[in-house]
Amino acid sequence: MNDLSRLAARLRTLPPSCGPVRLIAVDGHAGSGKSTFAARLAVALDDAPVLHLDDLATHEELFDWTGRLREQVTGPLSRGESARYAPYDWTARGFGPPRTLAPAPLMLIEGVGAGRRTLRPVLAHVLWMDLPAAESWERGRRRDGPSLSAFWDGWTTAETAHFSADPSRPWADALVRQLPVGYEWLEGAPPAARTDPFVTQSDHPAPPY
Repeated sequence: MNDLSRLAARLRTLPPSCGPVRLIAVDGHAGSGKSTFAARLAVALDDAPVLHLDDLATHEELFDWTGRLREQVTGPLSRGESARYAPYDWTARGFGPPRTLAPAPLMLIEGVGAGRRTLRPVLAHVLWMDLPAAESWERGRRRDGPSLSAFWDGWTTAETAHFSADPSRPWADALVRQLPVGYEWLEGAPPAARTDPFVTQSDHPAPPY
């Protein structure tokens, strides 16, 4: 199932979830390939817009961006209005010029915590990049190099705390796995994973329904 057109066709059938928008979350550990996958899925969805949560998070608020997202993005979209947000500059450590994001039939939101509890009511579908934390983080560290080692040390601690308190994977509608060429996905998380708190700590693949 490495042809994203099949997944795109499935997503097009979903009912709108945030005003007129079908908001699709791409969640997973840092370094798991969310941005690359979201970019490729966006193309399969006729260039659907992509909101990167890195634009809303900050050094001081790695996961405390939900208020900003609601006020600047999901609130306006739910009313059929354009979102307007100022992306964070991770080098300058400040917010840059504002961007406008018009409502579209399908929109992707990608980043760690995209499928979190407070967002799920406005999400049409949650996709989880199914790569274990340790492997994802190692990929991320290699990508960013030793100059960001201290940042990654702090990030992994914060991400572990976030997913321990507010896991996304058990609530995913599909688990996405990267192949040597393309991707495969398993539709649906098992019902037990949605009620058993111990399952939320697991990095082991969940079987489909």
